[in-house]
Formats: sequence, C-alpha cells, structure tokens
Amino acid sequence: MVLSQPPNQHVMKAFDLTGKVAVITGGARGIGLEVSKALAEAGANGIKVALIYHTSKTADTIAAEIASTNNVRAAAYQANVSIQSEIEAAVQQVTKDFGKLDIIVVNSGIVSSIAAEDYTVDQWSEIMKVNLDGAFYSAQAAGRIFKTQGYGNVIFTASVSATLVNVPQKQAAYNASKAGVVQLAKCLSVEWVDYCRVNCISPGFIATDILDIHPEQWREKWFSLIPAKRMAECYELKGAYVFCASDASSYMTGANLIIDGGYTLP
Repeated sequence: MVLSQPPNQHVMKAFDLTGKVAVITGGARGIGLEVSKALAEAGANGIKVALIYHTSKTADTIAAEIASTNNVRAAAYQANVSIQSEIEAAVQQVTKDFGKLDIIVVNSGIVSSIAAEDYTVDQWSEIMKVNLDGAFYSAQAAGRIFKTQGYGNVIFTASVSATLVNVPQKQAAYNASKAGVVQLAKCLSVEWVDYCRVNCISPGFIATDILDIHPEQWREKWFSLIPAKRMAECYELKGAYVFCASDASSYMTGANLIIDGGYTLP
C-alpha cells in the first residue's frame, strides 16, 4: 500500500515501537548511541536493536547494557558502511537473526575542516565514501529487504550543513555530502513510497566528540550565531528519532526535520 495507514490509536501507543526491529549505523557513539537507547526505550520488552559499528572497541558492551537496561534484545554488528558488501551483509545478518527489519537509522558520518583549494583527492573521497556513498549503501541494503517485506522505514541523519554554509570552519566536502543525503532521501521517498517511508533529521551543533577537536574561538562564533546560545546534548534528539520511527509520523515521507536551536533561521 502507498504510505500504509495505521489504525487510529491512543497517541502514546502511536509512538510505541514494541515488536519492531531497528538497525542504527554508527549506533555505538554520539548521536547514534542516543538513538539506539531511544528506540530501545520506546519499545521496551519487545523491540530488537542492532548497532552497526566500524571501529568501536566497546560496541558489544554497549549493546549488552542497552539490552539489560530496557529488557530488550540488542546486538552489535561490525561493518564499514563505505563498503557496499559489508553493510549489505550486516543488514542481511540482522534480518536473519531477528526475523525481519522494520527501521534503519542511517547515521554514520565523519567531518573534516579543510580549505576547498587544499583538498586532496583522498581527503575529498573519504568524506563522500562514508557520508554519501555509505548512506546510500545502508539505505539500499535495507530498501531491498523492505521491498520484499512490503514495509519499512528509513531515517537519515543529515545536518543543518545541508542547508547553510557553516563559519568559520571550512568544510565544503562535509556540507556537500550532507546536502546529497537530503536530496537522496527525497528521491528514495518517492521511488520507495509503495513499501517504505524515508525521512531526514538535520541536527545543528550537537555536543559530541566530533566537535571537541575545534578551537574555542570557533565555539564562540557558533554560539553567537545560534539564537539558543548553546549546543544541544545528543539526548535532546531522541524524541525526533522515535517520532520518525513510529506510527506517529505515518503520513510523513521525504521530510527534512531541522533541529538546531534556531541556527538556520536568522
């Protein structure tokens, strides 16, 4: 059915993810970790959560903690999202282990700050391989399963950098990759409308270790441009991901939900 219509139900039930199976790429750190926790909390006693990681040394422990805290099934799977065969195999294995797949949160990403004229081929390619190619390969792997099942849900983590040009840092590759993710989501939402929904969440400045490497004067500049005058903590995104993952957003597809403390508005 085109945009399958759930029954009218109590609003809190519409947010309930009990019985769902969810994959989160980059699910063992930063935003992805909070998303993993959020989906587990929204489906306690009946959701299955799979964390896809690349280099984490603690992903198995994190998955075990999520499982025990929320009385759910959770497991970690290693894959490099920029290698199509690896993420394909991981998503297939999750589906085999858990019996189906309902949700994929395409969240893996990296960033660099390099003047555009100074990018090497490898530096440009590295960003695109993870942020755009990897996003497509992850969604594609899930999309093939969703097409067979007849249902599914893709949620991309994009960025406000898809909408504006950040200053003072120079990050053309990152910004371009995230703009590509937003447009990719729009395209897939139309192509796949018969069997799944596809949406984006675009965070603004979030307090993650990705931003820890930047100088203090950059942070001062960012705060001067953000009406909220602060960054968000990762947990402040949890509700948005649960909304997109649940029946509460059943008629929403192709949307880009910007959560940025007003950063893109002035």
